[in-house]
Amino acid sequence: MIINRTIDNRQTQMGPHNIKGKIVSGVFWNVLQLIINKTFSFAIKLVLAKFLFPEQFGLVGMAAVFTSFVQVFNELGIGAALVQRKDEHLRDSHFYTAFWTGVVWSVGIFLLITFVVAPLAANFYNEPLLRSIIPVLSIGVLSSPVNLVHRAQLTKKMDFKKLAFIGNASTIFAGAVALVLALQGAGVWSLVFNSVASFVIAMPLYFRATGWMPKLIWEKQAFNDIFGFGIYTTGTSILNNLLYNLDYLLIGKLVSASALGVYTFAFVLTDTFRNQFTIMMNKVMYPVYGRHQDDPGLLKKYYLKVVTYNSLIIYPIMVLLIILGEPLILNFFGSKWEESILPMKILALSVMVHMLVSGHASLLRGQGRPKLELKLQFFKAVFLYAPLITLGIYKYGIVGASWACVAYKVLEVILIQYYLKKVVDISIKDILTHLKVPFIASAVSFVLTSMLYLAGVHYLICAMVLGLTYTGIVVMLMHEELMLQYRELKKGRVKQVA
Repeated sequence: MIINRTIDNRQTQMGPHNIKGKIVSGVFWNVLQLIINKTFSFAIKLVLAKFLFPEQFGLVGMAAVFTSFVQVFNELGIGAALVQRKDEHLRDSHFYTAFWTGVVWSVGIFLLITFVVAPLAANFYNEPLLRSIIPVLSIGVLSSPVNLVHRAQLTKKMDFKKLAFIGNASTIFAGAVALVLALQGAGVWSLVFNSVASFVIAMPLYFRATGWMPKLIWEKQAFNDIFGFGIYTTGTSILNNLLYNLDYLLIGKLVSASALGVYTFAFVLTDTFRNQFTIMMNKVMYPVYGRHQDDPGLLKKYYLKVVTYNSLIIYPIMVLLIILGEPLILNFFGSKWEESILPMKILALSVMVHMLVSGHASLLRGQGRPKLELKLQFFKAVFLYAPLITLGIYKYGIVGASWACVAYKVLEVILIQYYLKKVVDISIKDILTHLKVPFIASAVSFVLTSMLYLAGVHYLICAMVLGLTYTGIVVMLMHEELMLQYRELKKGRVKQVA
């Protein structure tokens, strides 16, 4: 018998209308969180880039490569298992078991990072300072399992308003800490604490948001239930980590800390934003996919919407960086970051290619197919990404790494499209049809803005023209649908207030 049900049982009885309202509301709060987070983070990066140098960014990048390979084991996929599992199959013991498993495991992970990984990384890169940086950078390992149950509960309830508030508050606090440290001359440590300080605010806010408190209960059956799912998602996370950090590892080792700093900066301006936005959308859609995993038609409809709206948001930013990346970097960040301009433009192109299959992992996992997701990630990591990125860096440095990312994204789209067709009957024609508007808006904006910039118009005016042109075309072609989404959002917010 299930007692003290944390997840409101009314969630299980949602009809299509209520689900749609929850999705629109969830997207709104997650977009708001992303805007605040990224705007504030970008402002902090702007200030830090004025005070710091590429070598210091590269040093933190080196540390992050090693810590991330260990941190990926931290949650064991437990949070994803709690969200994916249907409400009627969840007991309170699942939450208690998840909490205590995560806490004990994270302590072991932190000790491993401090006493094994830090010395190993320092020797690998011949950078003694990494022995001190890595343990501090890994403090967040201890807080993550404490928060995972709260995040899972809020995600299952699709209470993205509270998640957005916690995310924004912690980001602003961490950014303020980094800014103060940078102004005080802390150098590389301002970047380190910018990465870990958020947990100080996030942890108490999570407890307050859910009202959930752990009890000293651990059940073997509950552990088997969640770990059986989580082991596949953990394996996928390991391979994802390889995909995201192999280039950092090789550039830091084969080229230099300065080159890694330049490449990291280019990635921050392009793929990092794409990654954060798609993570935001996945947080909204993952519980929806799990709830409707037996309705392929509805899954197809929702997934194509996700691809469309992801692209609508990401494409104009990438077009802006491709056309006006040079004046933006030189004027905002200075000539010391000039070498990041070409890699940034190439990476922006890779992001645009990736949007053709954005969010596919969340769809597969939500359907309860983490094993297929793991197999796909293994194939991509071992047979596509690793050889391409290694060859690119060895031959042409950071520019070669950037072009390798483009080649990898093209091959990834072909592979994922094959399985989307088999699993949910989504063809490449379906995807291209739904991306017609962002394609048209991007093409027109690109041509017009390029002509103005080549004619000598100030880059800020060109940026404004690009934004207005893109927005105008989207509104003109999608007016009815956008108004429908607005009404759904308004309706959802009214229900929340009621």
